[in-house]
Amino acid sequence: MTDLIVTMKIMPSGPDADLGKIEEEAKKEISEFGGEVGKVEVEPIAFGLKALNLIFVMDEALGSTEALEEKVKKIKEVNSAEVVDARRAIG
Repeated sequence: MTDLIVTMKIMPSGPDADLGKIEEEAKKEISEFGGEVGKVEVEPIAFGLKALNLIFVMDEALGSTEALEEKVKKIKEVNSAEVVDARRAIG
């Protein structure tokens, strides 16, 4: 199998949510799942609301990310979490 580069978008419950804490806990969940976070981007949405985009590498053999998405959704102050991009790594 090969590695996948996955982008997960995490929407906080509101503009006052602690993105640092959400990021820390999401990284922990991704690590436990078997992924390795390489980059974190903060994306402005509207009215002060910002989403977190966590870009990580995982082995394709791990299969679906549904279980990971469900765990991240349960983090305090997280409204939603979904994989918005997944592609095979080349090289």
